[in-house]
Amino acid sequence: MICRIASRYGMEAKVLRACWKWRNYPPGHGGGGARADAEVLLNAAGRRLLAGLCGVEEGVLARALPSWGEEDVKLRAEDGDPVGLWRIGGAVAGPVAFGCRLCTARRTGAAVRVVRYVPRWERVCVRHRRWLLDADGDQPLEHLDLRHLPEVVAAARRRAGVARRAVRAGAEPERVFALARAVVARWWEQAYGWERETIWPRRLHLVAGGDAGGDLERWRIVGRDAVVFPEVVSVADALLDPGMAELVWVDSGAGRPRALPVDGLFCRRLGERVERGWLGPLAAADHGGPLLAWMGSVIRLRRGAGGPPGYDNDPWWLRREHQAATMAGQLRVLGKEKKAPGSGTMWRAAVPAEQRRLITSTLDNVQEQLLQLRGVHSGPTADVARRLLRGLGHSAGLIENAWERTALAAVNGGVPLEEVARWVDMPVEVLSRMLTVDRQENGG
Repeated sequence: MICRIASRYGMEAKVLRACWKWRNYPPGHGGGGARADAEVLLNAAGRRLLAGLCGVEEGVLARALPSWGEEDVKLRAEDGDPVGLWRIGGAVAGPVAFGCRLCTARRTGAAVRVVRYVPRWERVCVRHRRWLLDADGDQPLEHLDLRHLPEVVAAARRRAGVARRAVRAGAEPERVFALARAVVARWWEQAYGWERETIWPRRLHLVAGGDAGGDLERWRIVGRDAVVFPEVVSVADALLDPGMAELVWVDSGAGRPRALPVDGLFCRRLGERVERGWLGPLAAADHGGPLLAWMGSVIRLRRGAGGPPGYDNDPWWLRREHQAATMAGQLRVLGKEKKAPGSGTMWRAAVPAEQRRLITSTLDNVQEQLLQLRGVHSGPTADVARRLLRGLGHSAGLIENAWERTALAAVNGGVPLEEVARWVDMPVEVLSRMLTVDRQENGG
């Protein structure tokens, strides 16, 4: 806003900004460069000054600028002089995306860069068939071309109907779409091992301009939300469907509780609704994810066993560990991995917490088994030898399980298969077969 006013007055933005006293500097990216999502907070005097400069009433500006009325501790003590404070947009009023330059040119006559506060399920410019990217990432693209992906544009049109359905069901559309996005983003991470998945790779190559192979990891980060958007809308619609909730109840045994089956009706039907009839067993076997948490809440509510109001009986509660990683966060991780591969911090960022816990638990079991074996030295020779060998055999099996899980996590985290094969001193073909079997057995 300040930059546009300066342009109207024929001034440089930094000259006009000198009308305010600034308490800090504009935020930038870690590697240098200004952030596109930088936001400004003004005290009361600062807001009056801005309203006077542009000749617009403060009430109108309050409706147009989401950050207009936001306060900050550093501004409350300021009286009299106009004072400004720099902040990161996402910390002020929610997710920030680039605006469509063509729409901006149509309205203002100038194809300049703009940013908007808009959730990730409202990122499609239907008129110009563009996916508007997050503005908080340190990357040059503002949008992805959707002209060859009519299904993404169609999903954007369906989204409004799903949002109305959420309101009728007494749910907040933002929470419904956030949960659906978390479910699909988890599938996206697992899809590396899905040999039957052909839809997402095709879309990813199209948004990358025809071929993402040269920089696949970066395109998987930048293109994820656009590529999976049709499935996000379909999953949100499915989770709002009372008939789907009834299938969850049937799968749980209804009045006779039982463990949810791998071939359950709900997951099978959900796979069909996202045009993947084979996905049901894989989704059902994904223990500890947001989809299973939603199913658990539905079952508890139906049984009347949810207890007092809280997250455990709220189907739309999205736990922090289930939230999908942001594009900016993933790009930072990718950049650090390229600079310092193999650091512990990068391991924690690249490998899901559930996998890390499984590996750690397995290694703890190995240690416990070996400690127990240290005391097995009394009795007949044959008995002692038998107990030692059985114990060592069990420990060896646990160690093998641990290294297989670690190798799989490394490959899924982006380490080339050839490198992992060298680390475990095994031919690439043999390791590839072993990891493929492990993915299938673990539903990923």
